[in-house]
Amino acid sequence: MPSFHSNDVQAYSSVLSRAYAQNWKSFETPLAATIVERARNIVNDVRPSVADVIVSYDDELNIYEFTQAEIAQRALIERDFHHGWHLFLKNYSGTWWSAEQCLWIDAIREVAEAYSDDTAYETIVAALMFAMAYCSQGTGHYAQYRDAGSDSSLRDILIYRRRSIPAYFLRKFEEALSWLPNEERQLGFSAETSDYAACLENFGGGTVYADPPYCFVHYSRFYHALETLVLYDYPELQVKGNAVVKGRYRVSRHQSPFSIASQVEAAFEKLFQGVRASDSRLALSYSNTGMIALERMGEIAAEVFSAKRIELLTMDHQHMTLGRTGIRHRDVKECLLLVK
Repeated sequence: MPSFHSNDVQAYSSVLSRAYAQNWKSFETPLAATIVERARNIVNDVRPSVADVIVSYDDELNIYEFTQAEIAQRALIERDFHHGWHLFLKNYSGTWWSAEQCLWIDAIREVAEAYSDDTAYETIVAALMFAMAYCSQGTGHYAQYRDAGSDSSLRDILIYRRRSIPAYFLRKFEEALSWLPNEERQLGFSAETSDYAACLENFGGGTVYADPPYCFVHYSRFYHALETLVLYDYPELQVKGNAVVKGRYRVSRHQSPFSIASQVEAAFEKLFQGVRASDSRLALSYSNTGMIALERMGEIAAEVFSAKRIELLTMDHQHMTLGRTGIRHRDVKECLLLVK
């Protein structure tokens, strides 16, 4: 059976890869209800220490009341905690999640770590990522959380504040257990979190599918909260002046050369050289809205792969803007660079 290797410099990505392609359940794999019950005991122990900022979002709150409650929760970043596993409660309360939701995120993550040797460990953590995403009041990523600037935005935010982290975790992990195999998968699969060039240096040859970042905004800005969930390393946060920036980003956030105008050409050249050195085929996806023109990318490929057949295929596509430009979609040209 041919082997399949996944690589992404972000740790959360490798967790998702293993959850999809490598995890399996054994007789020791816990039930979702067992994890939630263990987490509930932790939440009940810790909640009294932050009872002064816990609010019921089921109550009818006006914008002022809601905003004051959120400010109080965000101030937990200045509070000292004397129990372990309080990262999200301290750093993210009143942002994408409420303090109550952060209590549950920390607690489920703590319980998950107790099963770090289980064959379904990554699936447990991935189910928690799912719960976080469906309870987040953001716009599908973690670059910026929303403020309640109007009655309509408050109503929308409250939809997510009222959602239950354990309920969504329970639903997703039970669903995952229903399709996880009962024995180890024989897929020849492996995953790592390396720089793309380092990964290619150790690649034994075959077919490389590359999906480098397109835009100047680094992916780590959008998904830093997931990286922090997986690493759970109490990172230093970026500050501006004397205050932590609104996005609560990790200082150690990865910066991709594919998203830096002065480095993008060299990054593509290094990628192509790594593929050539392993005598591999290449399928690379990109867009005409990227940091480098498709024509220039093709020229670099032609220089590196001078003796190989190169094709550049394009198709028209609509890209969702998430409201950034006042419209929901914009027309783009997606491309597939093939080197055989």
